[in-house]
Amino acid sequence: MRFDQLRLAPALLRNIAGLGFVRATDIQYKAIGPILQGDDVLAIAQTGTGKTAAFAIPAIERLLRSRRGQGYDGVRCIVMEPTHELAHQVGGVVERLAQGTGLGVAVLHGGVDQQPQIDKLRSRADIVVATPGRLFDLRAQGHLDAQRCEILILDEADHMLDLGFIGDIRQLVRTLPRQRQTLFFSATIDADIKKLAYSLVVRPVNIRISPKNVVAKNVTHSVIAVEADKKRFFLERIFHENPESRIMVFVRTRVRAERVVAAMNRVGIESVSMHGNLTQSQRSHALEAFRQGQVRMLIATDVTARGIDIPAVDYVVNYDVPDQPENYVHRVGRTGRGMDKGFALTLCSAEEKSALRAVEQYIGGEIDVVQMSRLEREATLDFSAAAESDWQGLIDEELKREKGKKRKKGG
Repeated sequence: MRFDQLRLAPALLRNIAGLGFVRATDIQYKAIGPILQGDDVLAIAQTGTGKTAAFAIPAIERLLRSRRGQGYDGVRCIVMEPTHELAHQVGGVVERLAQGTGLGVAVLHGGVDQQPQIDKLRSRADIVVATPGRLFDLRAQGHLDAQRCEILILDEADHMLDLGFIGDIRQLVRTLPRQRQTLFFSATIDADIKKLAYSLVVRPVNIRISPKNVVAKNVTHSVIAVEADKKRFFLERIFHENPESRIMVFVRTRVRAERVVAAMNRVGIESVSMHGNLTQSQRSHALEAFRQGQVRMLIATDVTARGIDIPAVDYVVNYDVPDQPENYVHRVGRTGRGMDKGFALTLCSAEEKSALRAVEQYIGGEIDVVQMSRLEREATLDFSAAAESDWQGLIDEELKREKGKKRKKGG
């Protein structure tokens, strides 16, 4: 289906074309019609399938069709996102789709000064894209009135559930009109997700996009068996052997992210981190530096990086094998997007083999193991700029021991 075949507002059609959207993806094709008809929708589709446009295009069209008058009538659509980055990213797409339609868009998230967001709500905010925390803060302060909300959209609902936002969601729903449209988008489905979804939607249209391969076909997957304390040397080599590539590295914790950044800095590799301990300004700066190619390596945790759209990521490196197998799919989905080829390399220590097997079971196939001889492994360590300094450190330690022995003998 081509977008220009849809009976949409002229301004919206121009914006769709301006974003380069020509043909609808599977999720867009199946979701747009029911949403335009006013149905509740429960959609399960992986990140990267075009979910944002699947709900944003018909939601904007419905708001335009049901406009009560030329004046501002308060918040009419709320889109809830689990992280600051997703709120910013999705909000940007919604703003571009709404240009010239007369609809105002406000993006609300924490970590930044709330006053500009309050000013936007006061001027005009027909559509609000928000994280739960900031949404409730501004509502509690009396800056946001959702009594006339016509459409509620929960995006990345499984991720919001993982982050413990279920109470916030239920609290919000109690303040919304009963007669509303609810759109529920999630990458995965389980008993908890079903329970949440069916407590919010009414006789929904169920849409499930289940590709035969849960990971993109144009991503090459491989794994290297590496001792945990040697992973930094392999990451350094990957960086230098791919001088034109943009590399996204995933680690398990915030502390690990900073340690890997420090390890790369010690060997002269500039990298940036993105995790929950950073301020929103720091996270935004890191993401923009990586997007613009000012740095070629971004080291991130799953929570902050899930769903963000960064063009032309050549390599995804799983520095740590993910605890949750589905996170592997979200990670490698950052590369090989569209028609581009991508590479996903996992550094697996002996302690992580069970987690790797869980990943392989989840994606339905074994990941190719890169066979390395002892000489190749030693070459990787010798390759490192840290190798010489580490070796010198061992020599210095040995010299100190020898001096200590001599002093004891002399004493």
